[in-house]
Amino acid sequence: MSPEETAFYAEQVTLNSLVQNLLYGSGTVGAILVVVGLLLIDAGTARRRNLFNSTIEKTLGFFLGFATYYVIGFGLWAAQYYVMVDATIMDSVRDWWLGGGMTNALAQEVDPAVFPGLNTFQIFVFFLAVFAGIINVLLHFSVSERMTAPAYYVTCVVATVVSSYLSFATWGSVGPLTNAGFHDFFGVGFVYLFPAGMALVFTLRLGARPGMMSAHPRVTAYLAPSIGLCAPGLLMIFAGLPMVILSCLFFFDPEALAVSVTMADTSVGVAINNYALTWAGGAITGLILAYRSGNHAYTLLGPLAGYVAGASGFDVWMPWQAFLLGLAAPFAAFLVYEFTLKRGIDEHKLFPLFLGSGIFGMVVLGIVKAGTPRGGYLGVEEGAYAFQHGAISLGMQLVGVAACVGAGVVTAAVLSLILENTIGMRVSEDDQIDGLDRKVWDLEADVLTHADNMPVTAPAALTPERGPIPAGGAAT
Repeated sequence: MSPEETAFYAEQVTLNSLVQNLLYGSGTVGAILVVVGLLLIDAGTARRRNLFNSTIEKTLGFFLGFATYYVIGFGLWAAQYYVMVDATIMDSVRDWWLGGGMTNALAQEVDPAVFPGLNTFQIFVFFLAVFAGIINVLLHFSVSERMTAPAYYVTCVVATVVSSYLSFATWGSVGPLTNAGFHDFFGVGFVYLFPAGMALVFTLRLGARPGMMSAHPRVTAYLAPSIGLCAPGLLMIFAGLPMVILSCLFFFDPEALAVSVTMADTSVGVAINNYALTWAGGAITGLILAYRSGNHAYTLLGPLAGYVAGASGFDVWMPWQAFLLGLAAPFAAFLVYEFTLKRGIDEHKLFPLFLGSGIFGMVVLGIVKAGTPRGGYLGVEEGAYAFQHGAISLGMQLVGVAACVGAGVVTAAVLSLILENTIGMRVSEDDQIDGLDRKVWDLEADVLTHADNMPVTAPAALTPERGPIPAGGAAT
């Protein structure tokens, strides 16, 4: 068709639509800043001999999830809106896979009667693809330095597909669980609880890293290269997420009317302030826990715990409630963290933050905000998808939590069975000790820590009489 014959639909490219496009584009930038923050935290906490390998695996895992989401993930998530109008999941996938008609269409050439606001939906592919990558980055924190790269990369692709279908069910306004009453404004279920469920299986299958939970004959202590890097990483995440919050809102006429992705009544200002105050509350309690216990980890876990607990309800909390929730959430993380430490479980991030504070926030939301109307779609006045026909309930919050964690457990259990019997899944203890930077990339750390300076014959130093060499006690 010649340019002269091509239909032009000005309604798709108005100035108002451009404003929304820029808003959702900024959310994508915010999500990328979160990725940078997570990589900074990893750079500060991974063992020096595995530092490059750990960072590059997270980066490549991110892009594997990102690309897989473009291939099929968005079509699965968007299917909830197709099902709402009596189409099918496969109709959505055909439109929105990498070669699909809607993915590759110019907005001004698509009739709004066929698909209104196409530019915004196309930008949303990018936005959600970043979060598909973030899920893989988070998962890597629980398997870092222990899972082989091929096994991790296979896991990234599978996790993206499963989490995409999970987002169809739990994040939006007309997915099966969301429409039935499960409330999750920020995607806590499929972004945080799902990889935490996978970590429940992988952590047990892979075991603890040498020197992490107790002194090892060749690694007297697991020493992070620069805990100080975690603070800038934390603030990078804090800086990026407000833009992400804006992308979890729908805007309808009049143009400034914000409705949450769950179709609950909210406003931009309240949602942003709820976010800010959960961080502040968590930071205060984390500070207290850190100084009382002498454990620096709570200075970092505190603000993140407050945020994760509040994220499922940023749209419906009031600021004073969000602050109180932020103050309380680190205690949930504290209980899980101490539980894992006492049992020698080598997982110190996903379990306390997501299985602790994340589930705590979901449950409190189901109790305090029970009966809050949401669900359906604005403009639909009757039927199964009527605007705000559903309400938040504790029962559906528990169902949603079980579905998200359970999906992670089942996915990881199946993958473990396959990977262990095919390409292998666990890095050998010797390779973990010697360092994957050397084994995979022929890189040597510029500094040898005192915990890593033990000679290969060091097992002789671990005797019943002497016991484990204390951290910091090894000499060059």
